[in-house]
Amino acid sequence: MLTLHDYLLSGNGYKARLLLSLLDRPFKLVEHDIVKGATRTPEFLAINPNGKIPVLILDDGTPLAESNAIIHYLADGTAYLPSDPLAHAQVISWMCFEQYSHEPNIATVRFWMHLPELTELQKLQMPAKRENGIQALGVMEKHLADHDWFVGNGPSIADIALYAYTHVADEGDFDLAPYPAIRAWLGRVAALPGYVPITKSDFG
Repeated sequence: MLTLHDYLLSGNGYKARLLLSLLDRPFKLVEHDIVKGATRTPEFLAINPNGKIPVLILDDGTPLAESNAIIHYLADGTAYLPSDPLAHAQVISWMCFEQYSHEPNIATVRFWMHLPELTELQKLQMPAKRENGIQALGVMEKHLADHDWFVGNGPSIADIALYAYTHVADEGDFDLAPYPAIRAWLGRVAALPGYVPITKSDFG
């Protein structure tokens, strides 16, 4: 059985949990408290020397790190990853957007908002990250105003990657009220058969 090393509040980990559930793939969830340094132990670093979750352990024991690599691997041969070369490339394009323009801002602000206290550097960086997050939401809103999904006529891992932190953006005080197309898209993702919330921990 697949084993996912994860942290329940992580949107990056949620990408894998959500896709596994949508695909009805059984897996074992092993949680690590990243706030308490659980991914910096020798045992975890033997799995992923980069010391980050998620890590998917394949059936043969091979570890696979990085959330977007994991969902790309899992989606191969399914409807969540188009076989058409251009559509496939468009999925990768949106996933790159998520990693470079979306996650570093929306996810980071959400994480910082849960910290007991910000460092001086974080306080200085917060306005720019919030502005960049708003810009990323604007790009998404413009696209979704004319499309139900990010690529093609159905959900793909581009949607999974972007959904993970967008649907909890309010936890970073990002107001989604001005983005009706995003909110409608969030509803479409949440209505998919097999959908699970980010808080679900029992996958037995």
